[in-house]
Amino acid sequence: MRDNKGLTLIELVIVVVIIGILAAIAIPKFFATREKAYFAAMKSDLKNLASQQEIYYSDEYQYSTSATNLGFVSSDGVTVAIGTGTSTGWAATAIHSALAASEGCGIYYGDATAPSHGGPTQPGEMGCTQ
Repeated sequence: MRDNKGLTLIELVIVVVIIGILAAIAIPKFFATREKAYFAAMKSDLKNLASQQEIYYSDEYQYSTSATNLGFVSSDGVTVAIGTGTSTGWAATAIHSALAASEGCGIYYGDATAPSHGGPTQPGEMGCTQ
């Protein structure tokens, strides 16, 4: 008998099929993890915004609609929109450029109108649509 070294065609096909199955399992989990990271960034930005609003309120006795006045900078890819800044409340929404426009997070305080993104039901509660 000759000493043949190497893989047969069947062995090679089996290896390719196994790699394909592993990839089919891993790729969706990877995308779900990325989406969770985007939502975590939006939640973190809204929590930081809430802190900045309270600091601003303690100095000015009113809330602001300007991120510049608050010294607030959002994360990469996250757009935060601040609305209805009054002496009694404020609202904000956050969306991520890598997600659909209908997906995002929202938060509000005081008597401000609840934002459409996330649909928080209580002041100070953060909500996200996924």
